[in-house]
Amino acid sequence: MRVSFAEFWALTGLLWQLMVLPVRALDLDTTSKDSICDATDLIQGGIMDYYAGSQYGGTVGTFQEPYYWWEAGAVFGGMLENWFLCQNDTYEQVIYDSMIAQAGPDYDFMPSNQSMVEGNDDQGVWGITVMGAVERNFTNPSTKGAPGWLAMVQGVFNLMYSRWDDQHCGGGLRWQIFTWNSGYNYKNTVSNGCLFQLAARLGRYTGNDTYLDVAEKVFDWMVDVGYIVLSDTANVYDGATIDENCTDITKLEWSYNQGIVLGGAAYMYNATNGSSTWETKLSQLVGGSTKYFFRNKIMYEATCQDSNSCNNDQRSFKSIFSRMLSLTKILAPFTAEKIDPLLTASAEGAAKSCSGGTDGHTCGINWEKGSWDGMYGLGEQASALEVIQSLLFDQRPAPYTDSDGGTSVGDSSAGLNKTTTNVLQSDLKITHKDRVGAAVLTAVVLAILLGGSIWMVF
Repeated sequence: MRVSFAEFWALTGLLWQLMVLPVRALDLDTTSKDSICDATDLIQGGIMDYYAGSQYGGTVGTFQEPYYWWEAGAVFGGMLENWFLCQNDTYEQVIYDSMIAQAGPDYDFMPSNQSMVEGNDDQGVWGITVMGAVERNFTNPSTKGAPGWLAMVQGVFNLMYSRWDDQHCGGGLRWQIFTWNSGYNYKNTVSNGCLFQLAARLGRYTGNDTYLDVAEKVFDWMVDVGYIVLSDTANVYDGATIDENCTDITKLEWSYNQGIVLGGAAYMYNATNGSSTWETKLSQLVGGSTKYFFRNKIMYEATCQDSNSCNNDQRSFKSIFSRMLSLTKILAPFTAEKIDPLLTASAEGAAKSCSGGTDGHTCGINWEKGSWDGMYGLGEQASALEVIQSLLFDQRPAPYTDSDGGTSVGDSSAGLNKTTTNVLQSDLKITHKDRVGAAVLTAVVLAILLGGSIWMVF
């Protein structure tokens, strides 16, 4: 039998197609847990394409350049939720190893690989992820010398709160921890929002009102300074420098700022048994969240998406926002009627965007398009993961507390003897109400370290 040149190449092409792995596209049924978990498993496979910890010369718990350390914390927070929601242990060891590796020698998420550049926002985002481990009963630490996840979060909280700066703008955290980093004179919402949320979550988990008092203090400061403008559609702005006493506010609105503040308010509502005060504030924040970051019911990053100017950080913001909306509807069920349709429409749009790349399920940033928009990256994968798995939050238990199924071991004095680069002193009394004896936290006197100028991008 003689084969023509054209037939030869046709047969060669067919053989090649049979040899390569099949392409799998996302086919999402928003009412099926199996479909949702299958889709998110594929998306997590795409996330791991960017993971550096399994590569030669890579660092456990970090993603390859150009992705910063904080984003690793955010991504692993979403993957941890998937572990719980889908009961999928595929990446359990990766998540565990990453959190332990990046916790640092004192288990307060100040690792040596970030010793020159870490900001309060970076530490806060990792703290939120580890708080998720506490509330979801993630695999308790078995590494020699490692404390419980709860103790690690308490260490993060204690360190962050010790940097509270009453000397400028009447309070608040600076963006940067270290004096030599650009942004040290900027007080931003994300740093303070993380502290607010951690305090609210610790208060709810432990039943300790002192944490809730701190959360109230941080939230009130953000309102007083004008970073949060409460109304039926509340605004959450980015921050301001101390040069003009935080009066010249950068009025950019980002979904993750709104989400972190929203999530903290939901925890406060739940921790205070649905108090009318927090119901009002939460309703206002839900109003702003659903107005500014959804269009035709689909989530978008309003400040940069339409202009195609979102940087690598901003392309991941919808991941945290999606998680916080999901937690909000569980902790404050009265919000579900407004939030649920938006998350469902956004999940459908995100799934349709996950139709690109050589694997056929690479995700894009534009969920309104109905197909892949040509964008790709760690942020796109993480955002699609979180909005799609948001559909499962009401099928699994709400975040645990230590009186309702939580197993993590705490230490209210964690992190109190550590020196950082601020000039502030903070005295804080923490007690485990109705559980263990009172523990008075020692004063933390922090020293100034003078250095050169190093530009640090969040």
